[in-house]
This record gives sequence, structure tokens and C-alpha cells, in this order.
Amino acid sequence: MVKRSAFFLLVSAAMVTASVVPIGAAAGAGSGDRLVTVGSPRSPFSQNKQNEPAMAVDANHPNVMVAGSNDQIDEEACNAGPDTDCPFTPGVGVSGVYFSFNHGASWTQPTYQGLTARNCLGKPGNNDPLCQPEVGSIGTLPNYYENGLVSDGDPGLAFGPVPDSHGNFSWSNGSRLYYANLTSNLPGKSTFKGSEAVAVSRTDDVQAAAAGKNDAWMAPVITSRQTATTFSDKDQIWADNAASSKFFGNVYVCVGDFEGSGNGSTLSLEVDRSTNGGDTWTHKRVTKLYGPSEAGVSGCTVRTDSHGVVYVFVDEFGLGQPGQGHHLMIKSTDGGRTWSKPVSIGLAVDTCFVVQFDGTSGRCVEDGIAGARDDLSSAPSVDIANGAPSGTDATNEIVRTWVDGRRGLAHPPVFTSYSTDNGSTWSAPMAAQSPGDRGYYSAIAISPDGTDAYLVYNAFTTPFRRNTTSPRGLVGVMKHANITGGKLGAWTTLHRGQVGDPRSSAQNNLVLEFLGDYVYAAATRTYGAAVWNDTRNGADCPAIDRWRAAYQKAVKKGTPLPTPPAPEQACPANFGNSDIYGAAFPDPTP
Repeated sequence: MVKRSAFFLLVSAAMVTASVVPIGAAAGAGSGDRLVTVGSPRSPFSQNKQNEPAMAVDANHPNVMVAGSNDQIDEEACNAGPDTDCPFTPGVGVSGVYFSFNHGASWTQPTYQGLTARNCLGKPGNNDPLCQPEVGSIGTLPNYYENGLVSDGDPGLAFGPVPDSHGNFSWSNGSRLYYANLTSNLPGKSTFKGSEAVAVSRTDDVQAAAAGKNDAWMAPVITSRQTATTFSDKDQIWADNAASSKFFGNVYVCVGDFEGSGNGSTLSLEVDRSTNGGDTWTHKRVTKLYGPSEAGVSGCTVRTDSHGVVYVFVDEFGLGQPGQGHHLMIKSTDGGRTWSKPVSIGLAVDTCFVVQFDGTSGRCVEDGIAGARDDLSSAPSVDIANGAPSGTDATNEIVRTWVDGRRGLAHPPVFTSYSTDNGSTWSAPMAAQSPGDRGYYSAIAISPDGTDAYLVYNAFTTPFRRNTTSPRGLVGVMKHANITGGKLGAWTTLHRGQVGDPRSSAQNNLVLEFLGDYVYAAATRTYGAAVWNDTRNGADCPAIDRWRAAYQKAVKKGTPLPTPPAPEQACPANFGNSDIYGAAFPDPTP
């Protein structure tokens, strides 16, 4: 526990706001952030729902940024079929992609061809036929339907070098974008074993991909090891992007591997590796098998240093409420062929508050009754100053962030920590959140030369609500810290987004709010960038609020569950509208 006097000193430092103009904006112009999901409609639900953003910056062309999210732009509207349900349409993908060629000053969302349910808008009343998706315009990754697959979100993006015809990697060959996401079989197809896999899409021509050309993308490749009972979840990807590395060009995907069912189910962390630009993949289990009575691991991050050492970090959950878990670090010094045993690098406490909502299981929420799920706030976000693209000026310092529950539900801090000795020792956790912010998800990035760090987090600005009628606040925040002599300095605020009410968001079954599991940050030598979940453009729906409260009471009493209202008739048009916003700021102290 941090002493009170030390805590207030940290908070005071966090209150300082840097006077920095966002990239691409004149002084005093605009709010300092940009809508990333520019193709997203404001209505209807659930086409207006985006969450779980990821982002990558091309180290060799740092003006190029690409983002991804869970994007339901191609799903059917609630009025299609029964008006009180808002299902995912079978076969329709949700992996959105967005491009910026000016450091994040503006974004574009391409339109491709694929399987879509945008045509399924329906009419009021329950007499509409079930949605029949058709081939047409999509705002998500292409080439999945054609290959018997469905893109299922959990995006991870990375840039690496292109291999030549002999398999040799060089930045002079160009840059390759990798987009990893969960994937399922197209209904009626058996493209892979199991119920959920990880697939990677690739493009060597981001300009053509941004212009909406399907053939700019190679066919998706399954990376995960699949059996008849495999459910892959929570993937992240990284490409070794420092030319000084012995394994320059290698690509790594970490993912949770669920096997079996019921009392025989197990969970472990798997790392998939490609040495040929993503054409083929090998697989390694890097943790033990966790049984159903154990908490398990999830929320991984993978990075490489300038020498090609691969670092994987993951949250090992603790049992109980809150769970007293740990961050584990696993390393490979031979390009992912073999791995060290997992080592605990510090305590990580879940911010878990369980609200039972379906009579059989619970879901952790942080903002209030029927709130947004809180599955991975304590998972580590990590970055390494590996000197990309050349690797010559690397410090190989490692920075880490997570949201921690050790101070209770009322004050969950956004912690940061760093290591200057390859992860052997770590600085004490330092709280970085601004006063009044209750940390939700966070991400961190360090400049390739190790001089600057950038932090982004989502936070709730209101206390935990015991009702569904009181307003709630969600905000996105971006911060900067100088690194001097390896020491991470005080955090100053670069940007604070507009506050939105998370009650305006929703799971597709409407029972709870929904904001996903991630935010993301990236850094270059001259600027930092971030993307986050945002509800400023959404509208609260009192009818949904009342129903959610009644649903909770019915579950607790064991009485029949109430019928939900029809969102398109009972709610404002922009109910459910969650977006991805982003910002990019130059180094405020160059």
C-alpha cells in the first residue's frame, strides 16, 4: 500500500496538463482527438457499436498508422426479426480496420466486398423474416467469407519488413501489415477444427488496402493450434521490427488456448511463430495447463528487444474477489524455438466486483449494476525501446501498465512500472491516473530510443452505481512522461477526451453495458499515439435502464425474467453507439 503522502504527490504530478498541440491541428483548434471509426453509423444498434481498439505504427514510415476494432457495422439491426433481440448475424464478420497516412490527423475506413447483413433493417413488429445476409459492401476485413471463415474481432496489429523471394527480410523490400483476430468457421463449413481460432490477414500495400481493394490483402492464415475442442481467445501479435535483431522479421502471436469442456476443460497460453512472413506457423505452449478449479491466464502482450529476445507477458489471475494475481514473464532467446519458465514480476490485483446477471454465472463490472464487463483491466500492457527500425539506438528499457484493484473498487489506480535490466527487476508501481479517475483499461508505449513514454487509459469518472438511473461517466485520457537515465518521470496530461455515459453502450443481448477489453498506445521518436473506447456520441435509454434493473432483481429472486424493450422503438436513435477515438501528440519536451 502506498503511503498517503506519497500518493498525493503522485496525483499532484498527474494533474499537470501539457500545453501541446495535437498532430495535424492548429493551436486552439478542435478537441485534440479524432474519430477513428469514421464509417460507423450513429444508428441503428448494433451497427453503431465499436470497441476493443488496437493500433500499429509503421516504424519505417511513422506517418502510417492502422487501427482495428470490434466493429458491428455489417450486422443486422434489432428490428430485423423479433424487435427485442439484437443478435450477431451468422457468418458476418466484425473485425474493422482503419487507416491514417498523416500521423493520425485523419482516418479512413475502407469499404470492401464480403458477406453483410446491412440489408437486414427490418420494420417495427415481429413479422419480419430472419435475416439472410448477402454479398455486398462491408466495413470489415475482406476475404474471410470467400475462405470459409468469419472474422470475430479481438484485433491485434503489427508492422514488419517484407521478405524477398529468398526469404530474407529487409525494410528496403517494404512494410508488411499483420492483422490478427479471432475467427470461426463460416456456417456450414469446416475450415479448421474447434470452435474458435486465430487468423492473420496481411497486406504489403496499405494504400491499396485503404482504398478498399480486396486483393490488397492476402488470404487469412490460421495461426493457432486447433483440436476438435479448441477455443482460442484474447490474441495479440508482434513483428520483430528492429534490423539489429538476429530474428528480424519473425512474427509472434500469443493467445489463450481453451481445450475440452466442463470439468475436463483446461487453459494455457500459446505462442505461435512465423519465420516466413506469416505463410506458415509453429506453436508452443509456454505456461502450464490450468484446470477448471484454477483461475488461469489471459490478457497477453508480446514484444522483442533489439537483439531479438522475445518477451511475453500475461496476467495469472488470482482466485477470490478481488483476485490476488500476478504478472508472468516468459522469454525466448532463440527466436521462439524454446521458452523460459514463467516468472512472476509482481502482484496484479483484479478490480473484480461480481454482479450475477443470468442466474448461472457472474460477470465482473466496475461502473455499477448492469455495467460494462471488467475482464482484463489487470492484464499487462508492455512495450520495449528496441530502436526500430534499425535497432541502433535501443535502450531496451521495458515499460508496463495495468489497472489494479488493491485499493478497492472506489479507487482503482492506473499503475505503471519499468525495467532497465531485461525484466529481472522492476520499479515499484506508480499511480498515473488523474484525480477522480477510476482506472478501467490502460496501455503504454515507449519511443524506440527510450526517451519518452506515452500512456492511454479509459476511466470511470463516477462512483460505483447501485442503481441504473444515476448518470455514469467514461473518459479517455492520454499522458506523457520523460525517461531520464532509465527512470520513468512524472506523468503529465496531453489530452482528456469528452466524457460519455457508458449506460448508452450494450451487449447484443442488452443485459449489460459493453466496452470490450482493450485500449492501445504506440510511440515513435517524435510523437505518441493512442486509441480508446468512447461513448460521447451514445444516448442513454431510460427504458433499457429500467429493464436492466428489473432483470437484476428477477435473477436474484429467481422469478421469471422480464422481456426487454425493443431498442429501435423504445430508445433514442443513437442508443448503443460506442466509438473508437484516437489522438497523436508530438513529444512535448523534445
